[in-house]
Amino acid sequence: MSTEIAELMTQAGPYLSAAVSAYGTAVLTRAEDSAVDATANLGRRMLQRVWRRGSATEQSALAVAVEEAAADTEDSDAAAALRQQIKRALREDAELLAEIARLVADQPRPSISINAIGTRSIAAQHIGTAITGDGHRPAQ
Repeated sequence: MSTEIAELMTQAGPYLSAAVSAYGTAVLTRAEDSAVDATANLGRRMLQRVWRRGSATEQSALAVAVEEAAADTEDSDAAAALRQQIKRALREDAELLAEIARLVADQPRPSISINAIGTRSIAAQHIGTAITGDGHRPAQ
């Protein structure tokens, strides 16, 4: 389950960051805002679900982590501390893990456009090594 949580947190990270940036410390209690983009609203829903499922102590710790992350959205340590709080909650609550995973899975995947223009141009989304040009001999 640890790998599953790590993978989920990688996918959820941009949503959580957007929510903390858009809502600040009010992210845990505020209703959805039509002026805020869907990314931030999804992050808000995730954080609120984690917060509501926690004990008073866990809610307090999550609120502090959100406050610190909101105080400086460029602080990677504060963002990491917030992710740790969420990961801890997901490890302890399989239902919550499934619920957050569904929220992330239901999001449309962004489309990717890759263009290659010109003679000998290449285009790839994921690539290990690309060698172009005349006179190249592949390694034997």
